[in-house]
Amino acid sequence: MSPEYAMQGQFSEKSDVFSFGVLLLEIAWKLWNEGDIWGLVDKVILELESDSKNEREIKRCIHVGLLCVQEYAKDRPTMSTVVSILNSEISNLDTPKQPAFTQTPLVTHDVENKVSLNDVTLTSFDGR
Repeated sequence: MSPEYAMQGQFSEKSDVFSFGVLLLEIAWKLWNEGDIWGLVDKVILELESDSKNEREIKRCIHVGLLCVQEYAKDRPTMSTVVSILNSEISNLDTPKQPAFTQTPLVTHDVENKVSLNDVTLTSFDGR
């Protein structure tokens, strides 16, 4: 589910783009940052497809997947752009930005101190 839909109930044509890209999200982003994107590809495929053209196509698929899961909808390509990229009609691709909901710190709530992060007052009712 895209972040803008989950958080704000806004659905757009880019929501399905997000869903497509999420298939690769966790593994691909980690490998991309480590410079080991080929760790995502089955070694048998790499052995069979030693052709550099096929390697470029594999990298393009991973790259477009990461573009599809960028946190902000404005940074994601449209589905028609995704198709153009996969058909090699577009070759100059942007560098992927941080995907939504990966490696971001989670907000923890300190129950003992009863802190509210959204300025809402909580009233505790105790029976007599």
